[in-house]
Amino acid sequence: MSYTMMKNSFKKIMRQGAQLGQAGFTLMEMLIVIALIGLMGSFVAVKVMDRFDKAKVDSTKIQMKQLGVILEDFRRVCGFYPTTDQGLDALAKKPDGRPCPNYEPEGFVKKVPNDAWDRPFTYMSDGNKYQLKSLGRDGQEGGEGYDKDITSDELD
Repeated sequence: MSYTMMKNSFKKIMRQGAQLGQAGFTLMEMLIVIALIGLMGSFVAVKVMDRFDKAKVDSTKIQMKQLGVILEDFRRVCGFYPTTDQGLDALAKKPDGRPCPNYEPEGFVKKVPNDAWDRPFTYMSDGNKYQLKSLGRDGQEGGEGYDKDITSDELD
């Protein structure tokens, strides 16, 4: 088959396809499909980010509960909670000040954990009671939603 014959056959097939309405998608149709895909993607992204933020709040609450158990163990051994001045570092190394003769030589934790946003917990104690606090997603006092402060007093 020669080049001219192939060229004529191709033109004939293209004319028949165009006559049957099989010319392909228009630019407008393609833009509508792309817009719909983008819209669906944005809904999915919002849902994923919402779940991610909720998971961080839940993770911080779990860490606070675990620190509460460790603080209770410290109190059982030493007879008091670490004071605000001693801070949570008293769980990792023997605190100065008030004596604790039965302090665990390797400490109660290797390293004091941060909250889910990788910021240190705020710790306040007079030795008889304590409060742990995370400043939430925004790292600022107060807030609403996922930016709201999380305190050990509010845990279930």
